[in-house]
Amino acid sequence: MRGQFKRIIIPMLVVCGLLLGGILPTQAQAADQKVYHWRLAQTWPTNFPIFGDAVKNMAEMVKKMSNGRLLIRIDSKNKHKSPFGIFDMVRAGQYDMGHSASYYWKGKDPNTMFFTTMPFGMIAPEQYAWFYYGDGMKLMKEVYGKYGLYSFPGGNTGNQMGGWFRKEIKSLDDLKGLKMRIPGFAGEVISKLGVVVTNIAAGELYTALDRGTIDALEWVGPSLDLNMGFNKIAPFYYTGWHEPATELQFLVNQKKFDALPADLQEILTVAMKTAAYDMYAQSYHESAVNWAKIQKDYPNIKVRTFPKEIISKLKEENTKLLNEKAAANPMFKKILDSQRAYMKMAREWTRISDYAYLKDNIKE
Repeated sequence: MRGQFKRIIIPMLVVCGLLLGGILPTQAQAADQKVYHWRLAQTWPTNFPIFGDAVKNMAEMVKKMSNGRLLIRIDSKNKHKSPFGIFDMVRAGQYDMGHSASYYWKGKDPNTMFFTTMPFGMIAPEQYAWFYYGDGMKLMKEVYGKYGLYSFPGGNTGNQMGGWFRKEIKSLDDLKGLKMRIPGFAGEVISKLGVVVTNIAAGELYTALDRGTIDALEWVGPSLDLNMGFNKIAPFYYTGWHEPATELQFLVNQKKFDALPADLQEILTVAMKTAAYDMYAQSYHESAVNWAKIQKDYPNIKVRTFPKEIISKLKEENTKLLNEKAAANPMFKKILDSQRAYMKMAREWTRISDYAYLKDNIKE
């Protein structure tokens, strides 16, 4: 009997000691080693530069930081065939997450537009500060929460160019009847000046311009525009007004995220934030490199700034539309008031810091 007691008790004591010492996994620890396979749908084509790089970087960081416990498969628009269907697919749980731009969902909820960028709004550093240290993340959670979604900043292009035009725009009359691809709130604003507005996915832009379906388009800036070949058809390249800080988004199914272990939630959140800011740096770099190419190798590209009468009219219509929507939509007003107040504060610092420095140090 004594020998049998030893054979039972001694191994139990050893196991308990190993558990207390952290050498053997507990049941909870073993469960945490489960591998989660997620699927991400992106608006962009396969191997699309910069935008697609941000997604790949995020997924790779998640894989490494989780030691392979969270693996994210990326499906481009070439596979799922619905570049503007990301919202619905993630909401329905068809995909666990997506990568797109919040202003594409303005038809579902106009409040989503604020989380990409707004005409004459904040520049990228101001907007990032609003997201993470102002009310941005809280307001975005409030807007997307009712759809069972989380939204996170997904990468910024910085200030975008105003677009490629077949003909030079010298007056307001030149805009009347002009067919242009331009998304978001900017499309609503410029339509007030007589422009016929449409939205077209990235992979179809060149064909639409080439076939005359549109007369002009805005895409991003030198970082991506140059490789698209728009200048072969529309050589007039205008500086921006409409998207001063275009933030993409990682859209995540709320139930799927909440079901992840806490450490994987944190890993995914950190990876999205890191990939987003890295995209901003990459986009800035590529724009600088390609702008130098434009000046050196593309003499046919004619860089222009819209005439003052057009900018003044755009500002007027922008303010009028914002105020109209705010009067009819309490949530719209809440976000607008937040952005206006934050920009008023932040812009004073921008003016006395970056603007003052650049004004005194950039030669015309």
